Amino acid sequence: MSKPHHKSSRWIILAWSLNGLGLIVLLFVLALYWTRPPSRAAAAPFVDSQGTPYPTLTPAPTIYYLPTITPNPRSTQIVETTATPFYLANGPKPSVIGFSVSGRPIEVYTFGQGEQQRMIVAGIHGGYEWNTIALADQLITYINQHPEVIPSNITLYILRDLNPDGDARSHDEYGRVNAHGVDLNRNFPINWSAVWDRGGCYDHTPTTGGTGPASEPETRIMMNFLNTHKVEALISYHSAALGIFPGGTPWDPASKKLAQEIAGVSSYPYPPINTGCIYTGTLADYAVSVGAAAVDMELTNHQDTDFSMNLRVLDVLVNFTK
Repeated sequence: MSKPHHKSSRWIILAWSLNGLGLIVLLFVLALYWTRPPSRAAAAPFVDSQGTPYPTLTPAPTIYYLPTITPNPRSTQIVETTATPFYLANGPKPSVIGFSVSGRPIEVYTFGQGEQQRMIVAGIHGGYEWNTIALADQLITYINQHPEVIPSNITLYILRDLNPDGDARSHDEYGRVNAHGVDLNRNFPINWSAVWDRGGCYDHTPTTGGTGPASEPETRIMMNFLNTHKVEALISYHSAALGIFPGGTPWDPASKKLAQEIAGVSSYPYPPINTGCIYTGTLADYAVSVGAAAVDMELTNHQDTDFSMNLRVLDVLVNFTK
């Protein structure tokens, strides 16, 4: 009678062993399921203020050397939300002249139809200098309501936000650079430098001048616009407090004249406050290289737009002659 008993015990042990093995496999599968990375929803397309997706843009041919973009070794993963919204009711629609690293549209508003061209650029430092974008929006709204402020011989372009990725990221020092971690006002190919003495310069967060001159799409978009237009005078708005910096090294005479005239109707310091910083690869220097009188101009702080004062500055810009 013992032999059948031993056979039965062996079958019971085998059955429990298989059950145990099955349980281990089940637990392993469940563990893989619970620890798998969450699936990502497809990214929503960028749309205009009325919900219409922006079309794919075919860039205009460039007429300057552009190096190949390589990953920025100092760049970190950037979390972005949405850039400062703006909608001009009952006014001209902006032209989309290109897209940022993250695919956000870069827009230019145009006022007037004269042969002489002027330009205002805001938001080159994104959310760190968000009040320059707010000022551009105020000026766009005001000019739309008062078109008579633009002389008949003038066309004025306002680029309200050159760094929408930085604007979307944060309205503090972390919003200064683009999505590659680059300070766009150090990325233009005139006087560009890979490194610079940080003494007297902005150095609160990691920044670079890019992997090469004009390595960033936002920079190339701005360059392409200036190369395909005849802008004679340009203001690049910044914040805060240091004053009016003429473009050119040494300072361009026409840009000095523009700075002096702006100082005459405003409280912005000229000559600007000297902190010892050496500025490289700036938009103002590039604009001078293609024939414009240009200034980098800083608002009085990081919150206010100095709107009333900048209406007087606007009048200087649109009536400026070299």
